[in-house]
Amino acid sequence: MAARPERRARSAARAQEETTGLISRAVHEELERAGGDWDVVLKALVKRAIPDVMHLFHETRATARYDYTAYPALPDILRKPSKKDPDQIWEARPRFHHPNYSLRAPGDIKVTALDVNAAYLSALKCWLPIGKLEHSTGLDGVEPKRSGVHLITPAPWGHPHLPDPIGDRDEPGALWVTNATLRLLQRLSGPKYALVEAPVVHESWTSGATENFLDALRKTLTAARETAIAEDDTLTLEYIKAMYSKFISTMGESIHNREMVRPDWMHIIHSQAYANLWGKAYKAHQAGLDIVSMMGTDELHVTGDWREVFPEGRGVSQMKIKHGDAKASGEYTVGKAGS
Repeated sequence: MAARPERRARSAARAQEETTGLISRAVHEELERAGGDWDVVLKALVKRAIPDVMHLFHETRATARYDYTAYPALPDILRKPSKKDPDQIWEARPRFHHPNYSLRAPGDIKVTALDVNAAYLSALKCWLPIGKLEHSTGLDGVEPKRSGVHLITPAPWGHPHLPDPIGDRDEPGALWVTNATLRLLQRLSGPKYALVEAPVVHESWTSGATENFLDALRKTLTAARETAIAEDDTLTLEYIKAMYSKFISTMGESIHNREMVRPDWMHIIHSQAYANLWGKAYKAHQAGLDIVSMMGTDELHVTGDWREVFPEGRGVSQMKIKHGDAKASGEYTVGKAGS
């Protein structure tokens, strides 16, 4: 007999509470072991972040309905050529600067540098292939419930006032992108946006996929993060950040994590973070703000009253003024280019 929905809901809530408790217990263990020395504790927590997050990952998958392939046979395109050569998958990392604005030109146009909170944590909500990747040509591998990597030729981007969703490329032509990037391009070519022509898909390596594969882990870490913020617990916040960032960075071919080899997941999650950032830039643009620059995973510089567009705070659905860089205040002025 199937469990009632309310019983399943209680079980999920109890499981999340138990896994969240693993995080707090780890912090307390290290505090006791180090006698309260904050620096020693943080170093110890960062060191154990990978095995701890893998334990959380397995705990959150205890009631999963399907299995996954931890060590699939990988196509050559997902193998890094050498330690010195870059990966062959283009993740669409942005490096955008509005052509009408310049730091070198004198002016009094106010710009605010915004920071996306826990961008990689939010990006765990993405379509991930759960099995061995299979090769296909044309559009055969492009289906709503499949994911992987795709060789595409993107259409030209004709909106210099907006970041190119494919990122800042040095060379035109075909390139391998992840499913997260392809999904973004497909949305932008659809009737809702109509911003660009659909990319040409030449070939793909894909598998059946789900958007919820890492959702339980994401919710657990998000809940623990919210509690740490409410309690002003910087130590736990840094520990959680180390867990999800190292989880993503080592799920490929890494000597630091032998429990899975899924470089396709790593690339897709990175690309999803960039796609999410593009969505925030577009939302700001639609609200009348100019996008002065957009860089990395979480950095968005805008003109105008950004608080009318985004809620302010440290939560994953909020934005905050960026601090700790060359523009320490998070606010600066620019002038019009060519003036």
